[in-house]
Amino acid sequence: MDRLLNAVTILSVVLIALVLASVRRAHIRVEYSVSWLAAAVVLLVLSRAHGLLQLLARVLGLADAPLALVMIVFCVFLVVFYRFSVIISDLKDANIALTQRLAIVEYELRSLDGRQ
Repeated sequence: MDRLLNAVTILSVVLIALVLASVRRAHIRVEYSVSWLAAAVVLLVLSRAHGLLQLLARVLGLADAPLALVMIVFCVFLVVFYRFSVIISDLKDANIALTQRLAIVEYELRSLDGRQ
């Protein structure tokens, strides 16, 4: 169990470092990095708080604390991916609306050009 928790600790610290480096280099926007940072902090806290992990395992009805950690990791990242799916859907809708507005403006410009 300790090796798994140590591996999750290392991975969460690496994730925090990667996200912060990406924000610093402007590869990712700050508002999107918050989800990743929150997920990494949750992993870091759970991998270091053995008592909390044992409690969560009992509450979830699981015999092993590492299994509870894996389940929580899966749920946290599922929430992060869902959030980004919503953001991507909103951006796609905004892109379609912008394209339609541009087409209307181009049509009006051609109409004005044809009248002259």
